[in-house]
Amino acid sequence: MYHKVILVGNLGRDPEMRYLGSGSPVTNFSMATSEKWTGQDGTRQERTIWWRVSVFGKTAEICNEYLKKGRKVLVEGTMVADPKTGNPRIWTGQDGEPRASFELRALTVKFLDGRDSAGAASSDMLEPVAGDESEIPF
Repeated sequence: MYHKVILVGNLGRDPEMRYLGSGSPVTNFSMATSEKWTGQDGTRQERTIWWRVSVFGKTAEICNEYLKKGRKVLVEGTMVADPKTGNPRIWTGQDGEPRASFELRALTVKFLDGRDSAGAASSDMLEPVAGDESEIPF
């Protein structure tokens, strides 16, 4: 069995890159996807979902270099489930309220902003680089 998730949205913060024990880079960023519609009563509605995205290898380095908060990206990848429940990761926030996290392991990242705003051409596709998946931190 296999699944693929395709997201188009905006980065909620600048990417953060770190290195696994093997020396392989991993970059994490949050992105928001939104949908807008008009309700039956005529009022405008909007729903935003926040995603945590992890990118590995050479793609991680490129994302860290060129992406910034607010940039628009298309991400293709696989959803990462909580290993205990198979659902989104759930935790309690500092305010005591329950929270859920939708997490995605990116396989492809495409910069959708133009060259001037993203630092890379809008047609640049970033493909994954094979790495040691035994060190993936989830």
